[in-house]
Amino acid sequence: MKLSLSALWKQNPIHFQRTIINRFYGITSTTQCKDQKPDWVYARIAPLGSPDLSMVPVLEQWVKEGKKVVKTELQWITKRLSSYKRYKHALEVSHWMTDRRYFPLEPADVATRIYLIYKVKGLEEVEKYFNSIPQILRRPKVYTALLNCYTKEKSVEKAETMMQQLRDMGFSKDTLCYNYMMNLYSKTGTWEKMDDLMNEMEQKGVNFDEFTLMIRLTAYAAAGDSEGMDKIVVMMESDKHLTLHWHTYSIAAESYLKVGQVEKALELLSKLETMILTCEKSNDAYNSLLKLYAEAGKKEEVHRVWDLYKQNMKILNKGYMRVMSSLMKFGDIEGVEKIFEEWESEALSYDFRVPDVLICSYCRNGLLGKAKTLMDKGMSKGGVPWVTTWCHLANGYIHEDLVPEAVEALKKAISICPPNYKPSRETLATCIKYWEKQGDVDNAEDFVKSLEMDHIFSPVFRNKLLCFIKEEKLQS
Repeated sequence: MKLSLSALWKQNPIHFQRTIINRFYGITSTTQCKDQKPDWVYARIAPLGSPDLSMVPVLEQWVKEGKKVVKTELQWITKRLSSYKRYKHALEVSHWMTDRRYFPLEPADVATRIYLIYKVKGLEEVEKYFNSIPQILRRPKVYTALLNCYTKEKSVEKAETMMQQLRDMGFSKDTLCYNYMMNLYSKTGTWEKMDDLMNEMEQKGVNFDEFTLMIRLTAYAAAGDSEGMDKIVVMMESDKHLTLHWHTYSIAAESYLKVGQVEKALELLSKLETMILTCEKSNDAYNSLLKLYAEAGKKEEVHRVWDLYKQNMKILNKGYMRVMSSLMKFGDIEGVEKIFEEWESEALSYDFRVPDVLICSYCRNGLLGKAKTLMDKGMSKGGVPWVTTWCHLANGYIHEDLVPEAVEALKKAISICPPNYKPSRETLATCIKYWEKQGDVDNAEDFVKSLEMDHIFSPVFRNKLLCFIKEEKLQS
């Protein structure tokens, strides 16, 4: 009998993580991750994705077996874990590197640790740690790392004070610190200060990079200023110091679409396409093209790019999900069904998020029978329905007034939620509609409290549901 994902998580966290990774990237269970080289400690750390698991015993066991570990390797592992948002694990490795292996800290290590402490423990703990740092280690990277924390926290006063300290110490010649401040002003809507920063950079001879210009471009887009956007694009393409990449054109095109400048967006997409055909092949670039052409309302371009994609790249599950989602913007269910047949013929790992696109459409368009058939077919092939798959099915049942079936589907969604899963508003609506139909919201509270189990919906979601229930009580 096959285990549910929640049972698999509890019984074997390593197998659970590998299952999720394989399902997402479209690789078979026999494919070995490039990172998992023999006799390398990261090969033991990589599969242990649960935040409840500590990396320290793994590292201690490695040393106990008489195997060596060098500082550069631990630094690489820390950055790698951080790139996968495994901040708690990365912080453990960072501390172990100095506390147990006694490798001396360098300013770059301190800067990394500041960022990790912020992600794991918050700004207050970062400030405590910063105050404990010896003066000899307080180099530009360290101050810039603290500045980054302030900007992420949207603490404008503290960020501006830190930026002024960088200026006073002569450390403000790095583009990075300006980008942090640019991003802060963009998020807080103080766009006039962004121009002041760019003028300051020009006066000091600090070069703009792609991020500087993209931050300003997106701020112009948020303000609906297409003339300002034009100015940044001209700067971007005329600056000899810049090496442009496909994602720069992708961000710029998306920004133009947001302000309704479709033709300008299409010009940039054409440049993006030329770039990936000649020098920068990338699955993500093709996926971005598919998405943006769909948002531009160019269905024929979606098909054309899809054909190029198949000619030039090995397409994984994510690519099929992207083209199907793009075509679904045009309500082209038949076209999506044909793409789905192509995906099935490729015999990639059965990632249920691929059929999930069709199942969602079927349920929204009153085709519950087709949704159930597709779901049963996928499960018969060894596929495991995703959380959203059960949520789509629950909504399909609701539309057909099949309330008990909807609740059972929702319970199955809950049973396989990854840690701190944040469900959609559609799922919330499904719960409320059920309780309305039942006419009894008292029993709903017990159901919601069951969401506090390990690895189920976050406390924030649980509290939202309880608020909905209280509102229903007041209305009734």
